[in-house]
Amino acid sequence: MANIKSQKKRIITAEKARQRNKAVRSELKTAIKAVRAAVEANDVEAAQAAANKAGRLLDKAASKGIIHKNQAAQRKSGAQKLVNSIK
Repeated sequence: MANIKSQKKRIITAEKARQRNKAVRSELKTAIKAVRAAVEANDVEAAQAAANKAGRLLDKAASKGIIHKNQAAQRKSGAQKLVNSIK
């Protein structure tokens, strides 16, 4: 454990950020799973809605610095390709 007061605070702050980032990443994975599930069910409307929601979540995570903007773009593209495969 650190002895310096500011370092103790940074440890606590970093842990809070880690937990928050972990939750956001989990939410992103769930959103992509929803797209895949809708595609497997051949439900175009649900798949498109899920892809739109996932896109918004990915953009938000990228803007907060949780994931890289290029990774967000690649994941959005992949989700939309899945939706387009059943159209």
